[in-house]
Amino acid sequence: MEGQKKRLAVLVGCNYPNTSNELHGCINDVLAMRDMLVKNFGFDPKNIELLIDAPGSSSAMPTGANIKHALARMVDRAEAGDVLYFHYSGHGTRIPSKKHGHPFHQEEAILPCDFNLITDLDFRQLVNRLPKEASFTILSDSCHSGGLIDKEKEQIGPSSVVSKNTTLKQSYSPKTIPFESIMQHLSSLTKINTTDIGTHMLEFFGSEASLRFRLPLLDLDLFEPLRPDEGILLSGCQADETSADMNPNMGGGKAYGAFSNAVQMVLKDNPSKLSNREVVMMARKILQGQGFEQHPCLYCSDENANATFLWQSQNSDL
Repeated sequence: MEGQKKRLAVLVGCNYPNTSNELHGCINDVLAMRDMLVKNFGFDPKNIELLIDAPGSSSAMPTGANIKHALARMVDRAEAGDVLYFHYSGHGTRIPSKKHGHPFHQEEAILPCDFNLITDLDFRQLVNRLPKEASFTILSDSCHSGGLIDKEKEQIGPSSVVSKNTTLKQSYSPKTIPFESIMQHLSSLTKINTTDIGTHMLEFFGSEASLRFRLPLLDLDLFEPLRPDEGILLSGCQADETSADMNPNMGGGKAYGAFSNAVQMVLKDNPSKLSNREVVMMARKILQGQGFEQHPCLYCSDENANATFLWQSQNSDL
């Protein structure tokens, strides 16, 4: 029964305050999404876990360990038919792939506030743990977020069409930290002279490091999709693109992530239920009209591409 399904969410906003990597709109993104989940999608506030790095906040800090523990708790609570949602707004990056034949020779990852990377393999492991008929939607408003669930099927992917017809009137920052900068930071923590990121991650974070660094290379193939699964990824951009963090200082408005804002505009402006495919295509159109050179993508099974976003119930009132 629809009314018996649990709706669980983990919302993470990383602004990296007082650092050289500071962003401005990420916390605003997840606070706005929390309100929308409660008002329009039937989520109970008690079932929404918020992790932000705002000074003085009572929420847990969005470290790699805290984020992974929150996601694991959510998956552990899930039962058949439940709707799970993870919204991440913050920096993303790519790391060199050790797997032969990888199309980009790169793996996607998000950057928690402590630089303890969470990789595409970690999200694949979470999706594989889902109970049957539970869905897990990930919206990642971060750079290089296309493909963030390892081996998930591409539905809406890379596009060679880039609009440059509109000039952005507001200042923005790309939500990416160069791999070289990550290595410099980790080297300063571990004091180890090596170019292997896995060595640094294991030395500093130990068992809390990503599976990508803890498992032998041959064991990574154990994380093949078990079946057409219930993982759904809405990414802010393609794997080779950056996502924008808007800081509208000129007009005194709120800072925001371009993709998060576009999705919220789509959901507010369309009272009828929308499929995952429709949400991504409409968000693409909004970003194109605003002059952004990022192309949101959708990765999921064929069935879930046409399923309703967050399995919105009939009595929702967007």
